Amino acid sequence: MNRLKPKSEFGRNVLTLMTGTTIAQAIPIAVSPILTRIYTPEDFGLFALYMSIASIGAVIATGRYDLAVMLPKKDEDALWLLIASGIISFGISLFSLIIVFLFNDQITALLGNPNISDWLYFIPISILFSGLYQSLNSWANRKKAYKTMANNRMTQSTITAGVNVGAGFGHLPISGLIVGGVSGLLVSTLLLARKTYREIRHYLPLKGWLKMKILMKKYINFPKYDIAATLSNVMSYQITYVLFNSISSGATAGHYYLVQKVLGLPTSIIAASIQQVFKEKAISDFNVSGNAKALYINILKKLLFLAVPPFLFLFFYAQEIFVLFFGQNWAIAGHYAQILTPMFFLQFIASPLSYILYITKSQRLNLYTQIIMLLSVLGSFACGYLFNNIDLVIILISLSMSFIYLFYILISYIKSKGI
Repeated sequence: MNRLKPKSEFGRNVLTLMTGTTIAQAIPIAVSPILTRIYTPEDFGLFALYMSIASIGAVIATGRYDLAVMLPKKDEDALWLLIASGIISFGISLFSLIIVFLFNDQITALLGNPNISDWLYFIPISILFSGLYQSLNSWANRKKAYKTMANNRMTQSTITAGVNVGAGFGHLPISGLIVGGVSGLLVSTLLLARKTYREIRHYLPLKGWLKMKILMKKYINFPKYDIAATLSNVMSYQITYVLFNSISSGATAGHYYLVQKVLGLPTSIIAASIQQVFKEKAISDFNVSGNAKALYINILKKLLFLAVPPFLFLFFYAQEIFVLFFGQNWAIAGHYAQILTPMFFLQFIASPLSYILYITKSQRLNLYTQIIMLLSVLGSFACGYLFNNIDLVIILISLSMSFIYLFYILISYIKSKGI
């Protein structure tokens, strides 16, 4: 068994995160065949709509300063950025609560699903704890606390799945999918906060709040460019649920959500774990040698080796797999999955490697690319609406996003050379 363990620190760290993330993602996938039989596509559509709004809000929840927590050489400077991102999260959450109270009816009408009205009041809670979780997770990543990160993901996943199933079987007059998601996020954030406090308490109380202002100005490119870039990226995915609710039905949004959940699994498990460790190693390589070309090529080869067989299999048999695991009611989701497989394959490859753009301070380029991504999604829906063809929407999304991910792979390679 010892011979099978990775010899390098990088490999061991990836394995730790990947193991925890695999278990964390395996839990909801394992209960998905149960959930798809106790919840309808419309239920999943409502949950997808809620999550789309919460995810868009989470982008601005920290001002993107959570990404900067990894970068300072001194832990004390990183802690100031952690505090800054936390303060921003509270402010954004309070602002969103005011908006929901004042404009609930108007927002509900705009979203095209009256069932979302009461759940809008939970959005500020999701935004707050998403922001805090992102910031605390970056601190844990900085401290190489990969075991803590892995355990935290498993805890979140377990609680979410438990509430989902329990609420469904209990026939409660609430959306068990939404309550489960919020519960898992809340508990995992509180546990991570407790662990982080034990690590940072010897720095407290910090003095000289001017230091935080200086650091926020130093890393101003994160809110200046990355908010718009990431917002465009998240909206490229999440706005689809809003638009499906508007031009088709909640059921269509539910089918599309299940595809995103299942085909996004490899990215969530493997690519995300590799990215977490890739961040730290790439930053180190740039500090030492001024480039990360060798690391980039090495990781690219590994990603291709891992991705080609499963995605090729899915491309041919996705519809049969969806019917087998999730039931006949989800055959449409399997059809969508076949169309979207190339996009998810390229996303899997590009996702970890694109962090090079942050290290090389290429946020402006990333912003422009993300805007193009968003416009391509909107254009896909416009064409589908014009021809009254949902399949056309899915095909155009898959094609346009695939080309964009190919661009990310290429530009990340160029940037890895220190150019």
